[in-house]
Amino acid sequence: MNRFSTIFRKRFLSPLLEFIHDSRAVGITLIICTAISLVLSNTGAGPSFTGFWEKELALPASPLHLPHSLLHWINDGLMTLFFLLAGMEIKRELLEGELSSLQKATLPVITAAGGMICPALLYLFFTAGSNYTQGWGVPMATDIAFSLGILSLAGKRAPLSLKILLTALAIIDDLGAIIAIALFYTDHISWPYLAAAGALFLGLLGLNKAGIKQLFLYFIAGAGLWYCLFNSGVHATLAGVLLAFVLPLERIPALEHRLHDPVSFGVLPLFALANTAIVFPENLGASLTAPASYGILAGLVLGKPLGIVLAGAIAVRLKIAALPKDLNWKHILGMGMLAGIGFTMSIFIAMLAFREPEALVTAKTAVLAASVLSGLAGYIFLVVQNRRAATPQQTL
Repeated sequence: MNRFSTIFRKRFLSPLLEFIHDSRAVGITLIICTAISLVLSNTGAGPSFTGFWEKELALPASPLHLPHSLLHWINDGLMTLFFLLAGMEIKRELLEGELSSLQKATLPVITAAGGMICPALLYLFFTAGSNYTQGWGVPMATDIAFSLGILSLAGKRAPLSLKILLTALAIIDDLGAIIAIALFYTDHISWPYLAAAGALFLGLLGLNKAGIKQLFLYFIAGAGLWYCLFNSGVHATLAGVLLAFVLPLERIPALEHRLHDPVSFGVLPLFALANTAIVFPENLGASLTAPASYGILAGLVLGKPLGIVLAGAIAVRLKIAALPKDLNWKHILGMGMLAGIGFTMSIFIAMLAFREPEALVTAKTAVLAASVLSGLAGYIFLVVQNRRAATPQQTL
């Protein structure tokens, strides 16, 4: 038994643990899951595979209104844990780290605004006079999970402050997308549920101000906050960010450590498998040459980096914001490219903006194409720039 245990540990467990602790593991896992999902979705197994995620769940009779499919449980439920983890990291950096000065904390806010406005304007330029103008919100969003996953592939070659800045930008970007959905793409907002969510958040703030350290109290109130947001019409994952910002700072490091592996290698792979189950249209060329496709491609691939760099440069020039010491504008440009990975939130907005099946398939295909282009461009650009910076300059 001891010999079997030794062999198992040496041949299977040790390599697995070594992989998990590699900084590139999250990105590699997401790419593998995405490839598997796309292949299965576009083969004979496609209907069964896509139907598996969207099948209605037979839940016990209950007065509670909860997600009704596995896809909704992943996107609205499990992904809240991811946003909790990302939010805790941002809180630590705001109070103790790279974002602790006002100028540095302002930078992700301003760059995120530029990264939302510029893509929307480019989209409207390419779709002017067509029936697709209502999709202006599609290229505004950044998929935080995939963008950070691709950045992780750069490993130690990407400065930690770049990851933190991208995380903050993507969270602010998602909040902007949630506001856009609530104002322009939601038919009905439940104000009683929204008011209840506000009351619960104030209660959580009260726990923090009173110096309460027991995490179970925060999680009980946080579950109520999630439920109220889910039923209000506002994206439920916002609860994760709000909860992160009221947790006691001294309890955050241990909680981050406990959540990191389950979220990175449980929640995120499920998220990738479920959300990349996209069936390509038969006439792919025609789909990618529609005005909406041009608008989405231009918005995500060009508008994101352009808006982020321009907004950041203006803010730094006016001394409203400041770059972290170990970052330069080439880092910001590479980050802007990665921010063009719109994916899940972009597809979600597309589902609200386009009611016709053909237009929706066009939008989904364009989002996927733009996200792949942005991810490749950002990764290659950052790796090449890092190699150039690491190469000693020859002198004459």
